[in-house]
Amino acid sequence: MIVIICNPAAKKASEKKLENACRYLRDRGHEVESFLTRQRGEAELLARDLLKKNPSLVLAAGGDGTFNEVMNGLAGSVIPMAILPLGTTNVLAKELGVPEHAEHAVDFALSRYPHTIALGRITLTHSSPPVSRYFCLMAGIGFDGAVVHGVNETLKKFSGKGAYIFSGFKTLFMLKLSGLQLTIDGKMRSCFSVLIGNVAKYGGNFSVTPDADIADPALSVCFFQGKRRADVVRYVLGILWGRHLQFHDVSHTKATALEVRGSAHIQIDGDYLGMTPATIEIVPNILRLVY
Repeated sequence: MIVIICNPAAKKASEKKLENACRYLRDRGHEVESFLTRQRGEAELLARDLLKKNPSLVLAAGGDGTFNEVMNGLAGSVIPMAILPLGTTNVLAKELGVPEHAEHAVDFALSRYPHTIALGRITLTHSSPPVSRYFCLMAGIGFDGAVVHGVNETLKKFSGKGAYIFSGFKTLFMLKLSGLQLTIDGKMRSCFSVLIGNVAKYGGNFSVTPDADIADPALSVCFFQGKRRADVVRYVLGILWGRHLQFHDVSHTKATALEVRGSAHIQIDGDYLGMTPATIEIVPNILRLVY
């Protein structure tokens, strides 16, 4: 049995597209069961509950936030996950080469095999008890996290990426970054923003951590040491041009574990998580992903 978990609030999603995907699978002889989520966090609960039914495949339909929820529900199990990209930026789909056309994405899921991959795991250490979540794409702390924190969800439904751009300008105008202290595999570093990548792509087809690989059991860490508005503008332009790693105040390394102290907003896989301090680690062989 193939199970589809669909977020109907995803920018390109609709119940009609879900029905078409189900029909397409049934026409190819597959038993299909589908679920529509109605609120944030429900996709993870559905995925976790599906462990009892032991489906042959879980197809997550939505955006990167939906994929994150489903993988948090399936992590550590033997049930494979595939994706049907219906979201705003579809970074994971671009990273894996999954077509954005719904029927082509279903064909992709049926014709490929599961790979066992590593996920990042972030723990908010100030919470009681501590809050832990897996991420597949990235964790952004500092300016990146503040931008996601400022995204208007209503505007996001209508404008997609425009909501992030608007929040970026607003965050830049009100910029106030706090210093962060990093311990990266035992070594101390300081910065004002940091992005921890598990994949190469970021925000679409851009790249902050170009050497990150979903098959590599290590995280790619890029940290930015400037705090002025002019520094942030320069970093953004550097990322757009693919030159940020050449800047004297941008550093880059691989890591399996790091600790972040200070006070800053955090986003994971494009959704807001909370505030530092936090610990981050790579967890090998934790998810079976089809690509």
